[in-house]
Amino acid sequence: MSDRRSLGRDFGWLWAAFAVSTAGSWLAFDAFPLIAVLVLHVGPEQVSLLAAAGLAVGAVVAVPLGPWMEFRPKRPVLITADVVRFAVVLSVPIAFALGMLSFPQLLVVSVIVAAADIAFKSASGAYLKTLVAKEDLLTANGRFESTMWTATVLGPPLGGAAIGIFGPVVTVAANAVSFLLSALGIRAIGGGEERPERRASTGFRLADLVEGWRYILTHRALRPLYFNTVLVNSLVMATAPLLALIMLRDNGFTALQYGLAFGMPCIGGLVGSRLARPLAARFGQRRILVVAGILRSCWSFALAFIGPGLGGLLLVIVVEFGLITCCGIFNPVYATYRLEQTPTDRTTRVLSAWSITSSASTAALTAVWGVIAALTTPRTAIALAGVLILGTALLLRPKRFPDSAPAEPVPAVNPG
Repeated sequence: MSDRRSLGRDFGWLWAAFAVSTAGSWLAFDAFPLIAVLVLHVGPEQVSLLAAAGLAVGAVVAVPLGPWMEFRPKRPVLITADVVRFAVVLSVPIAFALGMLSFPQLLVVSVIVAAADIAFKSASGAYLKTLVAKEDLLTANGRFESTMWTATVLGPPLGGAAIGIFGPVVTVAANAVSFLLSALGIRAIGGGEERPERRASTGFRLADLVEGWRYILTHRALRPLYFNTVLVNSLVMATAPLLALIMLRDNGFTALQYGLAFGMPCIGGLVGSRLARPLAARFGQRRILVVAGILRSCWSFALAFIGPGLGGLLLVIVVEFGLITCCGIFNPVYATYRLEQTPTDRTTRVLSAWSITSSASTAALTAVWGVIAALTTPRTAIALAGVLILGTALLLRPKRFPDSAPAEPVPAVNPG
């Protein structure tokens, strides 16, 4: 059982803010593509563009944010990111109500939200290190992971029901409100935040833009972990549209069956996140990082063999449950290890670089796997992704992951 002791009032507010914004995001899962199809009546090419452009362009926009955030207090950054997301997401239901909603607006909103998401994730990771003790980082990350999977299980079905009853933009409005509530929660965190140490020159330096990547790629442990996580996550996401095509078009599954096939296994993420800390305490954090990371790469290949009927449905549920359970164990351990291996004065830039690469890779591989599926078959493309995911396990050799963390710099005195 996971450790339920209190991590303090300030962490409680951060956790609550994360919970409400995550719930809003999953409630509005796939809302923009639905609006594009149901309201704006766009074709499949524009829907794909909407999905890819937000990730790709948002990642490019976010590149200078890492250096900008590194030497600034993180709480104002988090509040600003939430307020920006609230304003731009709220513009969608407002424009819909006024009869002015357009596809270009959805594209612009997707880009801004993607960039703000990266900024929030990067700053929140650095901020977390200031709120909890080092020995509590895994507990904190486990609670975030558990919250995320709970929202994943409950959000899409409730969002689908809300759209059916109230119309296509209601979940978008709820998502906007969730960002505002998140900003208010972070605002409620008490105490002062120590201002990060500034370097002698505060002017723009090109080297600052690539410092996160430079640190990752020259770090013995973070480099293989970086390539492993980016490739696994991107390949899993790249095959999601192809799975939908096979299940809904080729095998004749209903929308309800499709939802159950991917909703029920998310319970595994909740179970895995609860097991992460006890397993790490018993067997060691490094061992669980490697074992869970390898195990999560062993499932995706089987999805190429989905058949019709109950057997095919059960295959998807079993495979996704195994994959998501392993991810639920791996993710908080990996997030904690990454924070421990990154000095405080580089945390934001490292997390920004990681998130930017992940978003850009997901967009690129989704497009590439669409081409591969067109040239071959969707099943062939899924099988190829499964083989590549299996190959990523070679990056997780235990000797690559030391237990010791780098020495932290002495913090500067806040002049007030």
